Amino acid sequence: MIVTFLLLEGYSNFVLSCLLEPLRMIHEQYQEDITWQIITADDQVVLSSSGLRLLPSIKRDQIDHSDILVIISSNDFRQHVTPENQRLAMSLVRQSDVVLGADAGAWLLASTGLLDELPATLHWSVLAEFAETYPQVRVKQDSFVMEGRFWSCGGASGALDLMQTFIADRFGPARALAVSSMFTYDAGGAKDDTPNQNALPDFSTQRLNNVLNIMIDTIEYPVPLVDIAKRTHMSTRTLNRLFKNKLGVSPGQYYQGLRLSRAQDLARSTQLGLREIALRCGYNDAAALSKAFRKTYDSPLRKVVKESPPEAAFTRQLNDGL
Repeated sequence: MIVTFLLLEGYSNFVLSCLLEPLRMIHEQYQEDITWQIITADDQVVLSSSGLRLLPSIKRDQIDHSDILVIISSNDFRQHVTPENQRLAMSLVRQSDVVLGADAGAWLLASTGLLDELPATLHWSVLAEFAETYPQVRVKQDSFVMEGRFWSCGGASGALDLMQTFIADRFGPARALAVSSMFTYDAGGAKDDTPNQNALPDFSTQRLNNVLNIMIDTIEYPVPLVDIAKRTHMSTRTLNRLFKNKLGVSPGQYYQGLRLSRAQDLARSTQLGLREIALRCGYNDAAALSKAFRKTYDSPLRKVVKESPPEAAFTRQLNDGL
């Protein structure tokens, strides 16, 4: 089995690891015939979101077939929609049996029309914008989608879940369990009945997932926490305790964090004015947004706008339907 990873500038190392490391383990522990190769859009070094430099392992024109093509797009995903990248993606898709858009990789695939009328997902933070930009795609809130030939997943947890499901289907549930134990179980456990502060948050609780989905869906039009509690069949006290136990913050803090994170992304990568950003993030005006942002980040949002890359103009063209 040949797996080709197309890494676009600003890709997430975390997502790459969650997709690649389980395959590496299956290859090494069970001698399965799995090989992987790394390519970039221009056959040059690619920078990850954390600034790490990675060399491609093969040139694009040397690829003639992939069992699975994985496209990882993270930071600057809007800028990745260029005619050159679209042609590259379509060429690679023709040579691949299965195509996976990871993190925001589905954005590039959708721009080519390949996902028209098909189910897809991507990182939760831009799911609503994705649905608005590509209404012809059947957008799903699931952490991953594996239907037909085109697969997709959101962030790192979705990538790992998808890969474990794939391994269970392809190599058996016992090996999937071995992978899960290797990457998500800490044999040391917590000591002195103290929670493991280094563990990733447990998002498996269905009630928590339901609340998070509502919050993500309503970033532009926030709803009162009491209404969220009612919609998820909880009291506000139970809702608050759930967030404190699982995430270490109150539901109100988390909800506002989602909105401010969205505002920061729009300020950095689009040409939208502060007033429009405020409205898209559930604030009445730019002043209210700026005040909340400064209080949380101890820095003005206008600084993010000033530091946004010149490519942001191209982003606006994309959002307007390039």
